[in-house]
Amino acid sequence: MSNHPADGDTAAPAASGVQSVDRAVSVLEILARRGEAGVSEVAAEIDVHKSTAFRLLGALEARGLVEQATERGKYRLGFGVVRLAGAVTGRLDVTQQGRPVCERLAEELGETVNIAVLQEHFAVNLYQVRGPGAVGTHNWVGQLTPPHATSSGKILLAHLSEEARVGVLGTSGLRKLTPRTLTARTKLDKDLARTRERGYAVTLEELEIGLHAMAAPIRSRDGKVIAALSASGPAYRFAEARMHELAPVLVEGAREISRRMGHLD
Repeated sequence: MSNHPADGDTAAPAASGVQSVDRAVSVLEILARRGEAGVSEVAAEIDVHKSTAFRLLGALEARGLVEQATERGKYRLGFGVVRLAGAVTGRLDVTQQGRPVCERLAEELGETVNIAVLQEHFAVNLYQVRGPGAVGTHNWVGQLTPPHATSSGKILLAHLSEEARVGVLGTSGLRKLTPRTLTARTKLDKDLARTRERGYAVTLEELEIGLHAMAAPIRSRDGKVIAALSASGPAYRFAEARMHELAPVLVEGAREISRRMGHLD
């Protein structure tokens, strides 16, 4: 068994704290995988003394993240995990509910379709379907994109409160990514107002030269905009006029996902 500094209290407090967090997460992963495990099993798997494993399990139990199973000495995940998971289930649901719509739209539009949400001051893509005419192999899933330069980001910004929008833009900044990126707050505000009025956002080579995109809002049961549905393609084919022509198809797709999320028009 390796000699862990935390066991002998020789590590600096910060390092020891990070190590404790790492071990606590490992314990949760072990219980998720095994279903149930005793102190000895946990200790052996994360390579610590039984007393350390016992303290970790006790701390997690106090927060409701683990609980003792009926069999004495065994632990399993507690319902506190559900409370934490509740913070992201809406995002997982929107991907699940949006999958068939994205697949249909990608086929119909011939371009790449994405679902994105706002994560702190980024627009983050959760799901992507490439259309039959999609050029290149870029995978946007998991990418953090600047909201002021993406169609999804503009949709998400447009439906924030003024205070929240100022906060997001204050943190993200209005960095110039291409000559066409909107970097003046007045111009962006005007663009977001137009986005709200017509029901969809458009970006013309604002994130990357040669890339055009449009996006529409996805709403939750209570009508709040929780995600954006976008279609993107090469500027030479996915021209501005074509995007405006196809926008009703994308908007209807976003409405369909919203209905699947429980929103009634």
